[in-house]
Amino acid sequence: MIVKCLLGTVKLIRTLPQQLSQGSVRMMSEVTAANARRPTIFDKILDGSIPAQFLHQDDKCVAFKDVTPQAPVHFLVIPRKRIPMIEEAENADSDLLGHLLLTARAVAKEQGLSNGHRVVINNGVEGAQSVYHLHVHVLGGRQMDWPPG
Repeated sequence: MIVKCLLGTVKLIRTLPQQLSQGSVRMMSEVTAANARRPTIFDKILDGSIPAQFLHQDDKCVAFKDVTPQAPVHFLVIPRKRIPMIEEAENADSDLLGHLLLTARAVAKEQGLSNGHRVVINNGVEGAQSVYHLHVHVLGGRQMDWPPG
């Protein structure tokens, strides 16, 4: 039994680089947490167990500074309701989705982004979504390049 287990581990170690390059193996991540309905990092920010520098709070959403900013101004707007990704939003969420964008606009103005800013929603693995709780990135304070990524 032990030998069989060891052989399985050796096989996994040998094939892991190939599986990773083919995208067939994912490491434990926010994806796993979301699929298991465990709290994501954003759920923990919402419940106060992880601190955040809030820029806006209301009954539908919050906005806070990104902890790894990709621009001089980079903040996130997240709904209090957990929607894992934009493709899972329902027609009934249309008012909430509009509210997220209007909040992004208002906070961008408060942050002094009068010369423009970028609004990004990553969706799924190929969209580089890292936390499976819908969130809107707002980036500004510098000239953005096109195409992104």
